[in-house]
Amino acid sequence: MIGGQDIQVFIHKVASIPLRTMEDGLLRKQEGKGGPSWEAFTSEEFREEGGKLVRVAVPMVAVSLVQYMINVISTMMVGHLGELPLAGASIAASLTNFSGFTLLIGMASALETLCGQAYGAQQFQKLGMHTYSAIFSLSLVSLPISVMWLSVGKLLVLFGQDPQVSEEAGKFAKWMIPSIFAYATSQPLMKFLQSQSLISPMLLSSTATLFLHVPVSWFLVFKTGLGVTGAALSISISYWLNTFMLAFYIARSASCTKLCMQLTKEAFTGITEFLRSASPTAVMICLEYWSFEMLTLLSGLLPKPKLETSVLSICLTTISMLYNIPYGLGAAASTRISNELGAANPQGARLAVHVVMFVALMEAILMSGTLFSVRYIMGYAYSEDKEVVDYVKDMAPFVCASVFMDGLQGVLSGVARGCGWQHIGAYVNLGAFYLIGIPTSIFLGFVWHVGGKGLWIGILCGSTVQTILLSLVTIFTNWEIQAKMARERLSDETKPLVMNDCK
Repeated sequence: MIGGQDIQVFIHKVASIPLRTMEDGLLRKQEGKGGPSWEAFTSEEFREEGGKLVRVAVPMVAVSLVQYMINVISTMMVGHLGELPLAGASIAASLTNFSGFTLLIGMASALETLCGQAYGAQQFQKLGMHTYSAIFSLSLVSLPISVMWLSVGKLLVLFGQDPQVSEEAGKFAKWMIPSIFAYATSQPLMKFLQSQSLISPMLLSSTATLFLHVPVSWFLVFKTGLGVTGAALSISISYWLNTFMLAFYIARSASCTKLCMQLTKEAFTGITEFLRSASPTAVMICLEYWSFEMLTLLSGLLPKPKLETSVLSICLTTISMLYNIPYGLGAAASTRISNELGAANPQGARLAVHVVMFVALMEAILMSGTLFSVRYIMGYAYSEDKEVVDYVKDMAPFVCASVFMDGLQGVLSGVARGCGWQHIGAYVNLGAFYLIGIPTSIFLGFVWHVGGKGLWIGILCGSTVQTILLSLVTIFTNWEIQAKMARERLSDETKPLVMNDCK
């Protein structure tokens, strides 16, 4: 949780950051006989670092997209059962994401700092310890979540939802419970592999899971007559299948077994340390995600709720799909930066930031420009209703701006995770979205009666403030101090080991 003492520490850190010129920010420090001097990174260094980032980012984008499609496919199949099952499944899917999966993703992301810096510092036995600690912690957190999911149907009725829709949503949520425990295991395993830049196993397991998910979901939804229940059950089966494949690879891979993946008592004693890092990471990620979920809820209170909700859902689906690209770049940045800081190489971390931000800027311009060019036909991908299509076209400029901001902040958030700035990220997201974004949305949407556009513009303002603040923190970062802080974070860990010491 974020307390007053944390805020004071944050203010102290920001105040102590030395201001530098933009020229200094693009230079590296060289120690020589004549004292420190500054020399620009060479094009060869940029190309080499770019290659390292691409080897992690491209498969991570693919992994994220493939996993995203598992839920999409099941929802599409439920849609063929009729309006009632689709409504129930959609509401339940949103609630389970909101209350469970997003929280676990946020907590597991703490391993990007812990495992990434430990791997860079060659404290290999800590990777296994942190991973097991995360699995135990996330499994414990999943228990109250599963209890809540058992009551989704009754809760929706209490909040005024249609009883039939609530019943369908309750069925879906109940059979999603096995998936939350699969997620509690698979996410730490994926972060364990990501910290070592081992992305190919994740891509292979995710792709295999998707190919198997399609026939399994079709069979359970249509052939068994389970309907909504079959869709949720197919997701749970696929998540567990992916988890087993990841665990099998880690157990059989020589490179992973040498990294001390044995279960030891330190895994239990390390739970406190993990939770100390996981709490602000979860807050940072959940605060942003929940703010976008609130758009859909607020749109239902507008004068034309069906139209507003449909269009905003289309826009949210679009940016969610495109966000997988900056998310992959952010994961690559987190891995490279945490490895370099753990290895006490601030120049390498600085170079990684420059390269990944250049790539992120190009990606943001390309994606937002492409989306703007297809604004007249974009709505037809989701609906044939001309009113909906025209509204989507009017929303397109604001959606493109959001895609641009997401392209930058997704990578900046990865930089924050790699450095261990989760507390700062939580403060930024709290201020950007809950002090600026959501109040602006409410004011524009309901006071100025701008409607859905006003709701979106408000969140866009929050995203812009978020991007600016994270950019400033990154620009004014002293990477030598960050490397020192990483070593201090690892100083109370076990003595650095070489590969052959872990048996």
